[in-house]
Amino acid sequence: MHALKRTILVTGASSGIGLAVAEKLLQQGHTVLGIARRLNQILVEYSDFVPIAMDLTQLDVLTKKIKELQLAYPTIDAVIFCAGKGQFGAIEQFSYEQIDGLMTLNFTSQVHITKALLPDLKRKSQSDLIYIGSEAALKGSRNGALYCASKFALRGFTQALREDCGKSNVRVSLINPGMVKTPFFDELSFEPGDHITNSIASDDVAEAVIYVLNSSTNIVIDEINLSPLNKVFKFKT
Repeated sequence: MHALKRTILVTGASSGIGLAVAEKLLQQGHTVLGIARRLNQILVEYSDFVPIAMDLTQLDVLTKKIKELQLAYPTIDAVIFCAGKGQFGAIEQFSYEQIDGLMTLNFTSQVHITKALLPDLKRKSQSDLIYIGSEAALKGSRNGALYCASKFALRGFTQALREDCGKSNVRVSLINPGMVKTPFFDELSFEPGDHITNSIASDDVAEAVIYVLNSSTNIVIDEINLSPLNKVFKFKT
């Protein structure tokens, strides 16, 4: 168990990276508020897990729900932003609704949550905002115009937010993983190769989150890039 028990909000806690992060935090003795549209029963077994059903794309009610959550749990002192999805293809293949939906989930909703929580976080003696980005935030790729745009936007946002929070106790960090073996690829036409070195495990990303949280309060870990040892992907048949 970690020495300092914290109350940590985790988005996308139902699967993949979010699930791994939430479980790792619970194992360390923290209280985890897990946001997802559909929640995973694995986490319900933990007494310190608070399930919160919420659709982050519903921006018209998102801020109100986050403010209510903050009032109910005033000890929230960290947020791990894991929610997101991938859609790939030439930009003309996307509908306008798909464009709005992807940008909302991967970027805009995270800005709304940050804005809602930040004033209170700035008043705390220690707080962390950790965003799960992507290697797609580092370099544009074919058929990735929209997805890369959402992750580039998130990266620029965190860089600027870090400067804005420089005189407070709010630490802002970004973790950019390469291909992670998760349900992220279930609806995509490609996936990582079969060898263990072709992808990153969700637990590897969760360990990076723990490293950031447990680092000295006197430093900020600006950005971490994680890559598979051998970058190989395959198309599904």
